[in-house]
Amino acid sequence: MTTVLISGASVAGPALAYWLQRYGYEPTVVERAPAPRPGGYAVDFRGASMTVLERMGILSAVQERATRMGAMTYVKESGKVAATTSVEAFSGELEILRGDLVDILYDLTRDTTEYIFDDTITELTQDDAGVDVVFESGTTRRFDLVVGADGLHSNVRRLAFGPESSYVHNLGYYASVCTVENHLGLDHTGQILNVPGKTVGTYSARNNTEAKALFYFASADLTYDRRNVPAQKAIVEEQFKGLGWEVPTLLEGMRTAPDFYFDSISQIKLDSYSRGRVSLCGDAGYCASPLSGMGTSLAIVGAYVLAGELQAAGRDHMRAFAQYDVRMKDFVAACQKQAVDGAMWFIPATRWFMRLRNLTFRMMPYLPWRNMIRDMSLKVGNAIDLPAYEDRPQRPGVRRP
Repeated sequence: MTTVLISGASVAGPALAYWLQRYGYEPTVVERAPAPRPGGYAVDFRGASMTVLERMGILSAVQERATRMGAMTYVKESGKVAATTSVEAFSGELEILRGDLVDILYDLTRDTTEYIFDDTITELTQDDAGVDVVFESGTTRRFDLVVGADGLHSNVRRLAFGPESSYVHNLGYYASVCTVENHLGLDHTGQILNVPGKTVGTYSARNNTEAKALFYFASADLTYDRRNVPAQKAIVEEQFKGLGWEVPTLLEGMRTAPDFYFDSISQIKLDSYSRGRVSLCGDAGYCASPLSGMGTSLAIVGAYVLAGELQAAGRDHMRAFAQYDVRMKDFVAACQKQAVDGAMWFIPATRWFMRLRNLTFRMMPYLPWRNMIRDMSLKVGNAIDLPAYEDRPQRPGVRRP
């Protein structure tokens, strides 16, 4: 049986594990965290990714835990409403909290996939027949294939492809998201404040029992320790101090938030998503950035295509990886372009453009092209032709240690 080690237990990793075991492979997922990671912001599905969820048999489960968010409101520092967006501008066809999606995918695969938590890969050595892997725990194992599904700062990509600086392209922004109290009593909606080069807001979550605070800002490249959360919070604090509206309250909530995310808004650009017996999936291979609204869709679709091409190629990984590149290339390009185009709307650089953006949103319901945002997003979401890969019966589930 062909063995595949997958690094990363967020979205792309478990999704890939599902399809691989369905096609008769033996997947193992290794994750640095001690358990599936909770928290995170809302993630969207559009177009082809909805088809993949249906083919996985989890579309209804995702729908049951959907955020069901309504329109978002842009406000001024005084709290006065400046504009209201359409639902599609933020939530896609289907929206769910990232942590809830991770739970669904883990429950789907935990009985048929070996999960190794609290460990990571430190060495990869390839030969013609397989890959020798050394783990941080000291364990050594051999696999037929290895897949990096470990995000923007992929450890597998660094080991197999080279330094991160060769592939990461920063878009000139940083983002932070955390869970806070729903102190505004938001009901399946959110509010956003813009000042030039900065976006800050909050939206309700988990049936209004909590909220997410978001902080986005334009900046040249920053130097900071990615494992030093207090230092990252200090960066956010410095960027947003002195702003009005609800910003002081949101910053106060950030200081004690049970979860906290901070990173550059960046994209990964590669000529090929594979090197020998090692391949990449999701953000590790083609991160489009949170501004695209397509990162999770890319991960779900990419996992489906990578496993499907291995199945279609009769386990010839070189042929499968080459076809994976071909199928994903245009889809990745469309998603990454959407992020670049959307940045100027979500994080306006000038007050003049803020006023123009707000005027556009106010007029949109009365214009012939009022469905433009929805239609453009769906066009990007469907910018790939999904084959119906030949299936085979699933092997019996075996509960892994």
